[in-house]
Amino acid sequence: MAPLLFITGASSGIGQAMAKRFYDAGYSLALVARRTAEIKSWADAQGLSVSRYQIYSADVADIHSIVAAGEACLQQQGVPDVVVANAGISIGMDTAVRSDLDVLQRTLATNNIGLAATFHPFVAPMQKRGSGRLVGIGSVAGIRGLPGHGAYCASKAAVIAYCESLRGELRASGVKVVTICPGYIDTPLTRQNRYSMPFLMSAQDFADRAFRAVDAGTSYRVIPWQMGVVATLLRALPNRLFDRALSGRPRKHRLDEV
Repeated sequence: MAPLLFITGASSGIGQAMAKRFYDAGYSLALVARRTAEIKSWADAQGLSVSRYQIYSADVADIHSIVAAGEACLQQQGVPDVVVANAGISIGMDTAVRSDLDVLQRTLATNNIGLAATFHPFVAPMQKRGSGRLVGIGSVAGIRGLPGHGAYCASKAAVIAYCESLRGELRASGVKVVTICPGYIDTPLTRQNRYSMPFLMSAQDFADRAFRAVDAGTSYRVIPWQMGVVATLLRALPNRLFDRALSGRPRKHRLDEV
């Protein structure tokens, strides 16, 4: 029986790239997104066998919605071997603007509550089976705060810390928690950025490296590795030097600028 991947945010970007990489490795797919028509069109274009995937409609920002999708997967396809909580949003914010507090709330609901809710239906069944991979998609942006990126950086820092906590909780169960922190990946999300993106890589290259990290059960991986070096150096910088280095850097588009 083919192993099973459950992945959110499968309607575009790295979600689709990861889904295809796992499919090519022999996995069946449980594809989750709000835009199910786009997933279907993509699956048809890729020539995916209809016997090897199912599509679930869910909004990860709605706990009931994403938990229901997970429960439907358990009933229809069984316990996944790998669950990837990939769905996320990235919008700039300015704390002085009242409406941007709503952006922060929405970002945390999607990137953090949604991640935990994605994992929730599968934790107990994986523990009972004694195996599985729960994969959280963080970001190098979660390693240090970037001006204008408060919502996104805070959410991705929380992803990293949450997955670390969960990894400790599940250590004795046979269930592995893998944290993947992408650098700059060429997707529709990053193409809106108005600043330089060092070590930009294709979604397909990212998916290949992420697959290998997940397959190995690696606890934490920055992709590409060069961004891991940069992030480590930035983390080591004293605050006064870090603040000076980031001074004047273009900020991420806010909601009313997108």
